[in-house]
Amino acid sequence: MKAQVKQPQPGELQAIHQLYQAGQITLAEARAQALLPHFPKSLPVLNLLGMCQQVQGKLREAAASFRKMIAIDPNVAEIHFNLGAIYTQLNDAKGAIAAYRKALQIKPDLTVAHFNLGALLQQQNHWQDAAKHYRTAVEQQPGYYQAWANWGAVLQTLGDLKAAEQCYRKALEINADALGYFNLGTNLYDQGAHAQAIEAFKEALRLDPQFADAWNDLGEIYRDQGNMEEAVRCYRAALQANPDHGRANYNLGESYCLGGQFEQAIPYFSASDFADAQERVLLCLYKTSQFDAFKQRLDELIGQDRHNSVLLGSLATHYATNFRQPDTYGYCRSPMDYVQHTRIDELAEPGSALLNQLLDDVKHLAIAERKQGRLYYGMQSAGNLLQRPEASFQQLATLIRAKVKAYQQYFAGSNDALIRLFPKSLEFASSWYLRMNQGGYLTSHIHEEGWISGCVYLQLPDKCDNHEGSFEYGTDGDDYPRLHDDFPTQIVDQKVGDLVLFPSSLFHRTIPFNSDQERICIAFDIKPGK
Repeated sequence: MKAQVKQPQPGELQAIHQLYQAGQITLAEARAQALLPHFPKSLPVLNLLGMCQQVQGKLREAAASFRKMIAIDPNVAEIHFNLGAIYTQLNDAKGAIAAYRKALQIKPDLTVAHFNLGALLQQQNHWQDAAKHYRTAVEQQPGYYQAWANWGAVLQTLGDLKAAEQCYRKALEINADALGYFNLGTNLYDQGAHAQAIEAFKEALRLDPQFADAWNDLGEIYRDQGNMEEAVRCYRAALQANPDHGRANYNLGESYCLGGQFEQAIPYFSASDFADAQERVLLCLYKTSQFDAFKQRLDELIGQDRHNSVLLGSLATHYATNFRQPDTYGYCRSPMDYVQHTRIDELAEPGSALLNQLLDDVKHLAIAERKQGRLYYGMQSAGNLLQRPEASFQQLATLIRAKVKAYQQYFAGSNDALIRLFPKSLEFASSWYLRMNQGGYLTSHIHEEGWISGCVYLQLPDKCDNHEGSFEYGTDGDDYPRLHDDFPTQIVDQKVGDLVLFPSSLFHRTIPFNSDQERICIAFDIKPGK
């Protein structure tokens, strides 16, 4: 028979608890510490002591108190739960995850443990496991709107946009807050449903007029629609709400660049920590022919061993060619050597069912358009096309991933960062279709937000003279200042089913064509995760 553990009088415990409830935490802790030598295996004493320590921020001491409780009785789920909460505060994700898992092993219906565990797994990028626990949380407690919202965020990251939308809408049914509408807006934007996304962001701003992220994202939609005046108004509203907003500063700087006002753009990029903002400062210096200042900053970044910027890769190669010097930036020193013209057989075979379905979906699905300043006589889709749920896009995404893996293996011996830091997870950072009509073309550009880029061809006009409608690539473009014309170019004449893969730092364009037949392709960017 198990010996009974000696416990203090109920009145002694109640007195300590009353002190705790009254906010006299230091005194409550002292009373608990005084009792502990007399009752070293008393769970109530240790629990009160741990609670007092936790409230005061004495997290390591609190963790030790709860571990002593577990040593006495390892089968109380709530103790493991409390230990998990403390480990979370200590930024010990591994310890917290283990504690929550133990709590759930003992008590599977401890809903808040499912939620907390899901949040930790989400932070660790364990998306599938996180989704499982959020799902369990809402099954056990259907009114748990935070679990619905977090589950939606995980599903959106996994690319299941429709399922994520339903989670967000369920969360809003329970609690219609600004953050919920913002999350829904980001989801609708990714789906290319711009009109609905605008309404969601506006509702978020009605509930919270100082919601800087909502102002910024609303501006990005107006930018995509070509309404730069309204976009700039939104970016400025975001900065009024939060002057340090990285993306709003970045977007405002970019809007100045689009207007050719590079000097005015520099302060906004300088104030931003978003994406490649600091590299954009170098772009502005280079575009305004401030070569000495550009080279000084470039050398500083090279000295920091930072060779992971697509934009700097493009600028450094152009500078090296311009001044006939070696390219010292290690992203991709000879980008023209890394172009691969391959083929997706499933699209090229006669009567391809996949090709026919892709063309049908591109032409008939309700996908919003995105205004593209470099595209003439054509249209570009909004959202992330290869993350859409349609079977045709999902199958094409799978086929492209296989080709990108083969590309990586082909160049595996390279020491350039393009290959050394190649994305481990081949997810599409962005993807879109391009439909061009007679006279259509795309001016020379790079994909600053990509890493490895590509284009697959679904429909091409009949071949005309002078490579009309073909893909041309080179090391010069976008009105970079040239000291001479000795910049190499190469043309790829494509066929239906062809896939061209290339470093995102490489300039490329579509040569204008005069055929009255439509030209359709799907382009994409893949980049390393954070």
